[in-house]
Amino acid sequence: MKHIILIGDSIRVGYAPYVGEELSGRANVWGPEKNGGTSENVLNNLGEWVLSRKADVVHMNAGLHDLKKGFEQEENNIPVQQYAENVRAILTGMKEGLSARLIWALITPVNEKWHHERKGFDRFEADVLAFNKAAKQVAVECGVEVHDLYQVVVDAGPDKLLRPDGVHFTPEGSALLGKKVAEMVMQQS
Repeated sequence: MKHIILIGDSIRVGYAPYVGEELSGRANVWGPEKNGGTSENVLNNLGEWVLSRKADVVHMNAGLHDLKKGFEQEENNIPVQQYAENVRAILTGMKEGLSARLIWALITPVNEKWHHERKGFDRFEADVLAFNKAAKQVAVECGVEVHDLYQVVVDAGPDKLLRPDGVHFTPEGSALLGKKVAEMVMQQS
């Protein structure tokens, strides 16, 4: 039976139970209970969350916490260049410490208008695209597979899958992501 580790932010927290259901009896699926937060936080917890565990496949993401901006803030919480460096450190750290198959998942879309109306900070679609471009480039350079969860949501229609906060997913949205993640982690590399 495969050992799957899921690392990521609240989007991962939302789809993880669906991955477990999809792979019941075929794989052991584990992820930390808490939200992974920023790429910096994932990097700081890599030893505990991943390197100290047995894994055949690690599916991970970070970025929604990195790209957020306060209403009067010009810079992202973590600038895109630093984000790319963090992603590189995460991926190279895992490649050195594991023999597992590694998959980097792209950040899912946001509805910035909905988000602005309901949160005390902003997330912009242009930043999602810029951060995804940076992460994809780093993953390719590191020889790590990329799972385009952004496109999964775009193809299905973001506004019918997103909650009113413009970033988190309805049960149907999380189920769709869980199904796609389960399919990806069970593919032969």
